[in-house]
Amino acid sequence: MSEDGQSAATESTDETSEPTSGKLVELAKRRGYFFQSSGAYGGVGGFYTFGPQGAALKGNVEDAWRDRFAVAEGNMEIDAPTIMPEPVFEASGHLDGFDDMLIECPDCGTSSRADHLVEDNTDYEDAESLPIPEVEEVIAEYELVCPECGAGLADVAVENFNLMFDTNIGPGDADPGYLRPETAQGIFVEFPRLKEYARNQLPFGVTQIGRAYRNEISPRRSIIRTREFTQAELEYFVDPEEDEPDLESVADVAVTLYPASEQNAEDGSEIETTIGEAVAEGIIGDEWVAYFLGVAKPWYESVGVDMDRFRFRQHLAGERAHYAADCWDAESEIDGNWIEMAGFAYRGDYDLSKHGDHSGDRFTVFKQYDEPQTVERATVDPDMSYLGPEFGGAAQAIVDELEALAARDRDAFDGETVTIDLEGETHEIPLEKTGFAVEEETIAGEHVTPHVVEPSFGVDRLVYTVLHHAYREDEVDGEERTYLDLEPEVAPTFVGVFPLQNDAELEATADEIVADLREAGLSVTEDDSGNIGRRYRRQDEVGTPFCVTVDYETIENPETTVTVRERDTTSQKRLPIDELAETLAAIRTGDLAFEDL
Repeated sequence: MSEDGQSAATESTDETSEPTSGKLVELAKRRGYFFQSSGAYGGVGGFYTFGPQGAALKGNVEDAWRDRFAVAEGNMEIDAPTIMPEPVFEASGHLDGFDDMLIECPDCGTSSRADHLVEDNTDYEDAESLPIPEVEEVIAEYELVCPECGAGLADVAVENFNLMFDTNIGPGDADPGYLRPETAQGIFVEFPRLKEYARNQLPFGVTQIGRAYRNEISPRRSIIRTREFTQAELEYFVDPEEDEPDLESVADVAVTLYPASEQNAEDGSEIETTIGEAVAEGIIGDEWVAYFLGVAKPWYESVGVDMDRFRFRQHLAGERAHYAADCWDAESEIDGNWIEMAGFAYRGDYDLSKHGDHSGDRFTVFKQYDEPQTVERATVDPDMSYLGPEFGGAAQAIVDELEALAARDRDAFDGETVTIDLEGETHEIPLEKTGFAVEEETIAGEHVTPHVVEPSFGVDRLVYTVLHHAYREDEVDGEERTYLDLEPEVAPTFVGVFPLQNDAELEATADEIVADLREAGLSVTEDDSGNIGRRYRRQDEVGTPFCVTVDYETIENPETTVTVRERDTTSQKRLPIDELAETLAAIRTGDLAFEDL
């Protein structure tokens, strides 16, 4: 399933680029961005801890997502539990259809994802969309081997493996439950209450940012594929007959698209177009999906994704999730590999209909007509004194089928008898015993099952992309420098403050500046360790956009200015202390540019 930035999407291999990723992962561990969890106990695959810098970056990305997809769009936000009872996932289809392809080495017992083995060792790029028998044929044809011990896998069966973590809810004869594999179900199951908060008015959206869990067969590539990850999801509920998106507001957004038709063509390639043109030409079939692609593109750019390494790729028919009528992924290029960061799916009424059927609750919205309407309704009032003796325990099933038949085909009641098919048997019911009638009824509205449009973002993969696209190496004053070109909006620390020397007066002034900047809502670090050049390098490496140095000119000059250094160009300007907080805050919000000071 590829709805959330956790599934594989299209991953080619390019071993020559691995050193870049290796440098980033090393930097991430050393500077407190992310590292494998439980290292004291040898670590555990697929689980990562975000350190002080990483947690701050991740939080800033989540806040930026919330601002755009919840606040700016006028959507609600909830926070649902991460453990849910088994019936939820019976209804959603996850118990039966949430699988990956597993192949187990007969010699060493190593479990691998069969589609990943195919993609990593053959020319197939989308093995996830292939049926299991075809994957087995490819493994045999290419004589693929176990990546751990080298044993041949040609005759080993590929099996489906359900990715959900199971648990028990309560002691003793506990109820079975599962850690949620997506945050979406927490929104869907609460729809009967959430629609009341929306005053039963469509369209409306509900967002959630939270943890999800998948027991990945072969987690890999640090935080790109993990077993615990964070999703930011929006479920947008619409009336499919009436609601239309504001396409005009995103029509001119330029996008790079890789539709299924181009992927299936021998000489297929990406298409450069706009959202408006893509809809007009039928490249993007659903207008709501197109709208959210248009919203997402500039947002991705604002948080630091390189637009030269970004595209939207349409799912092939074989890889779409069981609920999705259509789906496009937001993908970023990492070291020659395209990875999925988000899925934009049109889920139709699948989820709400399933939960309505399984729970018995009403997962619909009542749509009021402008004026009451008079309609004809076919009804039945069966004669139970006849049906009971005639059909015994099946009498109620006969009644249910008569009611369903009257609703869908009143012409079936035109003759002297009515034919009922029940469990493969045909029964003839005398018309007079059915109580069939057609009555006029005045109704004020109807119950509508909303359709769902879902932009689902993988936060961890986005964080990795932002870091990777921000990674830079250059030379300053004859020394090699590594720095992260992070956008000010998401940088973990916005400004570093340094007293030039270990001097009581310089340190006191630096302390005052730190307090003022924090009061202005800026993230600040203070560093007085080592020479000023090393302190600059430390902040450059974690992506701090600006550094403020308190020097002797600060305390000797009546104008009390400080040196402000910009990270990317290393250029410096002197600014008055009393204007510092206001100026830096304006730069962070984009209202002022450093070069214009």
